[in-house]
Amino acid sequence: MVSSQKIVFSVGLAAVVWVFISSCRPEVKEAPISYNTHIRPILSDKCFKCHGPDKQKRLSDYRLDTPEGAYAALKDQPDKHGIVPGKPESSDVMHRITSADPAYLMPPPEENLALTTDEIDLIRRWIAQGARYEQHWAWLPVTRPPLPAVEERDRIKNEIDLFVQAKIEEAGLSPAKEEEPERLLKRVLHDLTGLPPDLAAQDAFLQKPGDKAYEKIVDQALASPHYGEKMAILWMDIARYADSHGYQDDGLRTMWPWRDWVIHAFNSNYSYRQFVTWQLAGDLLPDQTRESLLATGFNRNHKITQEGGVIDEEYRIEYVTDRTNTFGKGLLAMTFECAKCHDHKYDPISQEEYFRTFAFFNQVPEKGLYGDISIASLADPPYMTISQAEKDSLLTFISRQDTMDVQVMIMQDSSVLRPTHILERGVYDRKGAVVSHGTPSAILPFDTSRYEANRLGLAEWMFDPNHPLTARVFVNLLWQEFFGRGIVATAGDFGLQGDLPTHPELLDWLAHDFVSHGWDIKRLVKQIVMSATYRQSAVVSQEALAVDPDNLLLARGPRQKLSAELLNDHILASSGLLHTAIGGPSVKPYQPAGLWESATSGRGQLATYVRDEGEKLYRRGLYHFIKRTVPPPAMLIFDASNRDQCEVQRTKTNTPLQSLVLMNDERVLEASRVLATRLMRKNREPDVQLTEAFRRIVCRRPNRKELAVLREYYQSMQQKIDPARAEALLAVGEKEMPVDDPVKTTALMQTVQLMYNLEETSMR
Repeated sequence: MVSSQKIVFSVGLAAVVWVFISSCRPEVKEAPISYNTHIRPILSDKCFKCHGPDKQKRLSDYRLDTPEGAYAALKDQPDKHGIVPGKPESSDVMHRITSADPAYLMPPPEENLALTTDEIDLIRRWIAQGARYEQHWAWLPVTRPPLPAVEERDRIKNEIDLFVQAKIEEAGLSPAKEEEPERLLKRVLHDLTGLPPDLAAQDAFLQKPGDKAYEKIVDQALASPHYGEKMAILWMDIARYADSHGYQDDGLRTMWPWRDWVIHAFNSNYSYRQFVTWQLAGDLLPDQTRESLLATGFNRNHKITQEGGVIDEEYRIEYVTDRTNTFGKGLLAMTFECAKCHDHKYDPISQEEYFRTFAFFNQVPEKGLYGDISIASLADPPYMTISQAEKDSLLTFISRQDTMDVQVMIMQDSSVLRPTHILERGVYDRKGAVVSHGTPSAILPFDTSRYEANRLGLAEWMFDPNHPLTARVFVNLLWQEFFGRGIVATAGDFGLQGDLPTHPELLDWLAHDFVSHGWDIKRLVKQIVMSATYRQSAVVSQEALAVDPDNLLLARGPRQKLSAELLNDHILASSGLLHTAIGGPSVKPYQPAGLWESATSGRGQLATYVRDEGEKLYRRGLYHFIKRTVPPPAMLIFDASNRDQCEVQRTKTNTPLQSLVLMNDERVLEASRVLATRLMRKNREPDVQLTEAFRRIVCRRPNRKELAVLREYYQSMQQKIDPARAEALLAVGEKEMPVDDPVKTTALMQTVQLMYNLEETSMR
């Protein structure tokens, strides 16, 4: 038996040895815990609801969103502090979040916001390291970060690639190879013009691919008038453009000349500063023009009621609210709307600051209800009337469809300042204190000694050299256009509840570079599409899929579906049906009968859907008529916006309804018939017909296996189709084209339709 004295001696000796070894071991420094990266997301999700900026909902007046509040003594226990930097054991927060007592535990169990073990450990380690708070990344001034060093430089095309390559190397991955020429050509032309490459463009690029040839294609696309059409799609969503007023009666409006201006502005490469300033305050410029006045239609695209019996002031407040919220979300990526009824629960935007911003848009001499649906007002005051003479001289970018004058709603301030009140709970008739013009100070204080208290001053505030959001937000929106996901995934929320940027240094470098080069949009677009990052193949390796399934590191190329508008354009262009005129009034293409009639009040010009005829049926998706209460159904199925409010990113779905549209939609059937008929007239050799169809639709040559499958399907269709069925299919659509062999043409038509249903067709 071992004596107790020996056991004690052994344990004591082991302890001495352990202490000696520990003293000799080099100290391992714990990785720093970042407030912005690790802690703020936890506190914002789990704690700010009750301990954040909203003083009306804050419990015990204790705050965790500021260091002053977090370090302060507790109101009911002055000898205790919520957080004691460097001392987790003395911090009441730690006792609360680890308590076994449900009455003491935070967050309270009934809130269903329990912290995980890992989250608790992060908070403990952060406090132990000093509990250092950091200003939110999005509100820090934009600075130019240094270019990172990378090991592999062979495939670097420009500075974008350095930032991306550094992240890829850090994760132990390698970038994908460059995309195959045909697929790259399809990608870049869809991204820059919204249209597929024709056969001549495919042949030319295949004969001599390479950097110079690719850059030439990019330059030609940027110079194309279709570039402005493609870029305008995003801006229509932001500006909530529609061809009807909205609400139940939903009467007709004429805002399409403003859309023509947007296309013109992108094609003319107006700087982003001019582009936005004119839309916010073109009527207030010292050198105001008819064009800058038209640009202010941006802020009149909101819904307007035409229903009798409404309360005028209630709806007028709704219009001003819409303008304020659109300004916040579309231009600053901030959720201003959350501060209308109370202080923002997460971001430092008080209700008072909301209404200070509201004041800029509250000076328009408008009414909540101007007439009613029976008056058929196309433009509520204030508006501008564009004459034929102006279309021919000053505003030549407006697509002239007839000789009639056109009325377009614009911005204009009243001669007498309208006082702006804080509205209690956001209710129109609960007026509180009067406030002056201003902005959220956490973003950038509105210096009245530098800026006028009007929308022009607001635009100057936006483009102040120290403004942290304007450039970042637009760069992120463009990045989202080309990669399907922004560097900040929440493109409409750069606040505390938004996602952190995946490549923060890249975002800041691009934003700083954008500003230093005069807010040049085309230059920024070219930078992105010329990068090796953009040109990568979308094929994913098993290693990359395991490490980075969502491609956050950008170790492979973008792969995303065509938008609703661009899928329409692709189908029409590849079949030869597309009418490529730029601008003009919206058109009413094919649509299932009875939709408008079943969803309308039965009054006004838009009570019944009257389909257009001729070339109007084959316009680009950008020009499809949008009635807010009944948006184009095929567009909605492919995730288009209904334009009720500002949208900066569309939802992405993949549903059976989308396949049903491609199999049954009159537009798709007609395009398939027209292309099949043209191919039959050109050549009777099936392989030649199928190869050309595949190249037009999928935008590359089919391989042997693909061609064999198509040939087999084509031949099987010839055996299955009876003359009556062929006659019915060849009668679909308005475009008349005589057919020599109905059965073969119908078989080819159905084979073409099969190609339109391929996943690769709708991807770019």
